Amino acid sequence: MLDVRVAVVGAGFIGPVHVEALKRIGAEVTGILGVSKEESARAARSLSLRAYQDFEEVLADENVQAVHIATPNRLHYPMAEAVLKAGKHVMCEKPLAMNSAESAELVDLAKRAGLAAGVNYNIRYYPLCVEAADIMNRGDLGRIYSICGSYVQDWLFKPTDYNWRVLAEEGGDLRAIADIGTHWLDLVHAITGLEVKAVCADLATVHPVRKRPLGEVETFKGKQDKGKVKTEPIDVKTEDYGCILLRFEGNAHGCLWVSQVTAGRKNCLRYEIAGSKRALTWCSEQPNELWIGHRDKPNESLIRDPSLVSDWARSCIAYPGGHNEGFPDTFKQCFRAFYSYIKAGDFLAPATFPTFADGHREILLCEAVLRSHRTQQWVQVKGDRS
Repeated sequence: MLDVRVAVVGAGFIGPVHVEALKRIGAEVTGILGVSKEESARAARSLSLRAYQDFEEVLADENVQAVHIATPNRLHYPMAEAVLKAGKHVMCEKPLAMNSAESAELVDLAKRAGLAAGVNYNIRYYPLCVEAADIMNRGDLGRIYSICGSYVQDWLFKPTDYNWRVLAEEGGDLRAIADIGTHWLDLVHAITGLEVKAVCADLATVHPVRKRPLGEVETFKGKQDKGKVKTEPIDVKTEDYGCILLRFEGNAHGCLWVSQVTAGRKNCLRYEIAGSKRALTWCSEQPNELWIGHRDKPNESLIRDPSLVSDWARSCIAYPGGHNEGFPDTFKQCFRAFYSYIKAGDFLAPATFPTFADGHREILLCEAVLRSHRTQQWVQVKGDRS
């Protein structure tokens, strides 16, 4: 068991995922807080936890050493700020804040507080993505020519599909890019270490009017309700689709396609990294395979197996080859890295988890994407990303 006690704030789709992963690494989850007392009580019963009555009770709980924030985006900044000021470590869902001014404040506050502050970019922790990063670090990819890929879903395919994320006041002016595109951007940065210098973006709102149920819908669950539900029309300004040309440092180029309206794609992230020595391709729908491309010898398909990968990737594998690991395991590995860092106690050491600075980087990228789309031109990424 880890000697750490954690509260989870957010009881929708992702909060219970945090709870399960925390229990799997041996953390003690002290309780959960939802958007209402009723939601808190339901989640607590389902997860065999205590139901917190409000956020102030979480902050005042002296037994709690860390708080996980899995709430709507507009609450991330004020809650993360309050958690740090209460002297507790924090793991926040992305995006870290609604704008870069807020995220910069949180980066500074975390440094001054001397606390661990992470953003849950869990996709980094698929073992073969860690292996790809190790291949890059060993120099086996060579100089990077291009980084291309996509992150596509279909859970907002129909105008009757609705979730709070479609509303700019709840999630921000960007939706598909900020919600899932930032996962891709963080992942390729974690693998290659290359910063995006400039972007050229084209975004589209496929359904400018959606039908909102009279009552909120949990993420990914709306399309499961086949019965008749009373709705009201709601104007939507956030994008359903986006395509971004990218210029990286080191003269590498790339592109990212993001969509939440691509039929049949439930949750599909793909990247292809072309280097001067070889190429790598990975897809989240087949997460236990990494394609390695060669010019002068047969291509390879590396299967996730602890006996076949580097020590770094092996540290993110819990089962033997042939025993597949997936989405829930990435949360476990992300949180294990976070709490192992806390246990080590050296907060001046390089972080082994996605930090608030990483969350700030993605918001700076999102703001550049939005400026590019609105001006219909290439835009430089501004701001300190350190």
